[in-house]
Amino acid sequence: MSQDYKRILVPVDGSEESEKAFDKAVKVALLNNAHLDVLNVLNTKQFIGMYGGMLNGDVVYKISEDAQEYLTDLQERAFKKGMTEENLSSHIRFGDPKTIIATEFPEEYKNDLIMIGSTGLNAVERLLIGSVSEFVTRNALSDVIIVRTDVDNK
Repeated sequence: MSQDYKRILVPVDGSEESEKAFDKAVKVALLNNAHLDVLNVLNTKQFIGMYGGMLNGDVVYKISEDAQEYLTDLQERAFKKGMTEENLSSHIRFGDPKTIIATEFPEEYKNDLIMIGSTGLNAVERLLIGSVSEFVTRNALSDVIIVRTDVDNK
């Protein structure tokens, strides 16, 4: 059975796991002539904790600016591999990464595949806060591929 994917979502957060997922998602998008949505979800609850409840406009602006620079760097990498502006979009969202990645974003953008990096959390962290990739796998509206290896499957 062959599945042709037309709209792929790859969430990224700067971790090694998400970088592997990004690289593989670019490859799969090129092979399927699919559109690739690169998504960075900024978890506002996490930032409130980090900044002691002082999440003001300046902090939000700086966080957004850093996220946009990161996405721009990823776009340049994808362009070097053959992606074009027509088949690549980057997005920033604020909120809970679990629900945005699993349901909200794919519903809005009609993604038929989510390629997400495996968790970077240890067992205790997974127990306390839960893994985003685990939640997405259980609740996604589309197919999900958990990426554990690089483009060369290493």
